[in-house]
Amino acid sequence: MATRQDRKMYDFNSVGVTSTYVKSQRITKEPLPIGIKTPLQLGDGDHLFKMHTVLLDQINDNLRNLVLTNHGERLGLYDFGANLQDLVFELGSQEGDQEAMGRIKRACSKYLPYITLDGFASEVDYFNNKEVAKVVLYVTFSISRINSGQKGLKITLYTAG
Repeated sequence: MATRQDRKMYDFNSVGVTSTYVKSQRITKEPLPIGIKTPLQLGDGDHLFKMHTVLLDQINDNLRNLVLTNHGERLGLYDFGANLQDLVFELGSQEGDQEAMGRIKRACSKYLPYITLDGFASEVDYFNNKEVAKVVLYVTFSISRINSGQKGLKITLYTAG
């Protein structure tokens, strides 16, 4: 009969598969798609359209679409968008920029509440002609939930009088 001193003690950490074996058996997959990239582009095999796989890229795309959409353009959501089209001739002035900032802020607070808007700037180029202009809007933002740091978005609008 075996005595207590003759018994060998083991723990369960010493049995089973090793971590190197588990790592060698892993199947690496492509990152999961989060959303469709815009503007739409045909996909390359697995998906009908090209997809975002990085959350920050998808949020950036969503913000761009929100700012560029005017009221009535989104089916089923009449008030979706920043509705900047009727402001395009006023952008570049203090009053126009303030109104644009207010519209963007209202749209973001309703449809993208996780975004913190940080800054806004506008730039107008008339191309030596007061009838046609290129308006560039710069919006800086951050997303605190994913510690994104400050990101920027450049939006170009064209006007024709």
